[in-house]
Amino acid sequence: MKSKLEYIWLDGSQPTQGLRSKTMMSKDGFSGKLEDLKNWSFDGSSTQQAEGGSSDCLLKPVFVCPDPDRKNAYLVMCEVLNADGTPHSTNHRATIESEDDDFWFGYEQEYFLYDLDTNLPLGFPKGGAPNRPQGPYYCGVGARVAYGREIVEEHFDLCLEAGLNIEGINAEVATGQWEFQIFAKGAKRAADEIWVARYLLERTCEKYGVFVEWHPKPLGKDADWNGSGMHANFSNGKMRTCGDKKVFDEICEEFGKHIKEHMDVYGAYNDQRLTGKHKTASIHDFSYGVSNRGASIRIPLGTVEDGWKGRLEDRRPASNGCPYQIGAVIVKSVKASGHI
Repeated sequence: MKSKLEYIWLDGSQPTQGLRSKTMMSKDGFSGKLEDLKNWSFDGSSTQQAEGGSSDCLLKPVFVCPDPDRKNAYLVMCEVLNADGTPHSTNHRATIESEDDDFWFGYEQEYFLYDLDTNLPLGFPKGGAPNRPQGPYYCGVGARVAYGREIVEEHFDLCLEAGLNIEGINAEVATGQWEFQIFAKGAKRAADEIWVARYLLERTCEKYGVFVEWHPKPLGKDADWNGSGMHANFSNGKMRTCGDKKVFDEICEEFGKHIKEHMDVYGAYNDQRLTGKHKTASIHDFSYGVSNRGASIRIPLGTVEDGWKGRLEDRRPASNGCPYQIGAVIVKSVKASGHI
């Protein structure tokens, strides 16, 4: 049976990379195994990844899962390589130092759903704002507070059917704002699944005249509405077993030594979100604390209650941040603390 293979990659757009994809027909069918996928080329001059005179770039499959929204189809997440097989400069997956199951990641991906006609979040009247301030929308139920649920539920089902490890969804604090969570073992695998989940959401929205707004503060820096983040929950084997408050404090202190390195890859326009308001720390400060959602890094209460065994939550990454880059810098800073 013939199979449709949707090759997905990240382009060279700045300051935030975009998703691209194209379909290969496997005439002899496909086994579903990553090792049976071949590399494919594309025109990098059309994606801001090459010059016209030498435009071939390569797609190297790195993750595959069923595509539940098409018949006999698969989704194939790819790295971009230069023509000589070396990682392209836009290939941030290749910057992750090592890949094993010791590092676990759980990303909380927030986003807005925007109406294509009004260019406003769902729930905003044309040319105006909702007559209710934020508050009732968070985890809200009912037509007056929940907008776009049919899209969110469809996306949730598609992720589950694709085999992605999506752990939940919820309406967020602002109207038209939602969140899904992805967990995986390994920085690369977690990021692969986030990107495929983003792809499925973008494609699903096409049917509804809606687009996904990944900007961390789309309504403006001074708007009294929450921005969107992608909180990064992470742990390694030592954190999950040490039972030692000192380990967590020293990891947090190490993160405080590399603020610029982290903020450089935590998403464009993040300064508009990290203002010290709306459950964020200021981009100019660094802090950490137990159960503190206004800190740069939150130490979850569960970690403390479990005898200082568990995870940390970096609340600074923006909704448009690249999880490959975020995972890479988190792994690097944890290793720099010596707690591996």
